[in-house]
Amino acid sequence: MRRLRVLALAAAAAAVVLGWSAATYNRLVQVRLAADAQWAQVEAQYQRRVDLIPELTEAVKGILVQERTLLGALAQARAAYLSAPAGSPRRVEAANDLERSLGRLLGVVEAYPQLRSADVVARLIDELAGTENRIAVERRRYNERVRVYNTLVQQFPSALLAGFGHFGPRAYFTAPPPAGAAPAVNLPPP
Repeated sequence: MRRLRVLALAAAAAAVVLGWSAATYNRLVQVRLAADAQWAQVEAQYQRRVDLIPELTEAVKGILVQERTLLGALAQARAAYLSAPAGSPRRVEAANDLERSLGRLLGVVEAYPQLRSADVVARLIDELAGTENRIAVERRRYNERVRVYNTLVQQFPSALLAGFGHFGPRAYFTAPPPAGAAPAVNLPPP
């Protein structure tokens, strides 16, 4: 009788551990997939930005004859983004290069009043600004998903199962290095 009781307690303990393990594993998978899905949203907004670049380049090409190197750098950055594997560090770096090139192009557009007044350019710049805002929102959401995932992966007792299931911490999206520098403001003299 005593042996049966010990066996029943051991079976109950094993069932609890097995149930906890299954629930924790499923939760780890759920939050990892949520982070993956959120990264896909960031990628979708990057793609939207990449799709706007040829239109913007064509719209300003005729006026910016002397800015060919800038347009070439923008085309190179776009090509690097499109050729990099999705989700790879190379693709993130290419997206950051693309962002810097677009910033330089927008600075040039601001310097040419005839460009600013062109309806097509104004519409494309508005679309690009909206896309940049969407990218910022999606990056923030991605970082929040990564925070939830990393917390779960590193907290006890789920960290025990995370180690066995190869659930390592994920990297947050960080801004490229020049983002921390204050922008230069050059106002014309009164």
